[in-house]
Amino acid sequence: MEETIPGPGAAQIAGQIPQQRGTVLLEAAVRYAEERHWDVFPGTWLEAVDGVQRCSCGDVACALPGAHPARADWATQATGSATAVRRLWQKQPAASVLLPTGRTFDAISVPETSGFLALARMERLELTLGPVTLTPDRRMQFLVLPGAGAKLPDLVRRLGWSPASLDLAVLGEGAYVAAPPTRYGSRGAVQWVCRPTPANRWLPDAEELLPPLAYACGRDR
Repeated sequence: MEETIPGPGAAQIAGQIPQQRGTVLLEAAVRYAEERHWDVFPGTWLEAVDGVQRCSCGDVACALPGAHPARADWATQATGSATAVRRLWQKQPAASVLLPTGRTFDAISVPETSGFLALARMERLELTLGPVTLTPDRRMQFLVLPGAGAKLPDLVRRLGWSPASLDLAVLGEGAYVAAPPTRYGSRGAVQWVCRPTPANRWLPDAEELLPPLAYACGRDR
């Protein structure tokens, strides 16, 4: 099923949102490992308890039901081997698809409204984008080269902003992002705003995208 994510101009980019079935999750995880050479690891999953979808972790107040690491040693479990990925999802076909940051990419996270505003500005500036996700809790995540976290505070200050004043964060080493078609409880599925393609295999540096992102976050305060 193809769904267009609302946004300005050509930033309205189709994102595929398949149903969360074991085969679809497995195929997505294998594709990320094989085609993008991204490390992947399985997270928690959703279980029906008394007719309610709850996280497999057992916490009824889980903040990210069905979309967080299932094990404390998840960082060592992450793998870029398609064979290992198949083995992991065969053990738990319903597991969410999680990607560690700080390895082949970092992710700059901004509110959805700021993200679409920034996308329109990036389009006018003809900037080259990497993949971009939209999460069910309305955050947009721009994939960039690793090391963004160390650069961000100085870059933001040079643009005239205080880092604490902007709703802008970097997910780097020790963190992770949920990849489509992972679902967050009843909130919906993670979507691609800009899906991975051969054209965006080479990721931009954070320095290239930060000016329009900071501008958009500043306007959206």
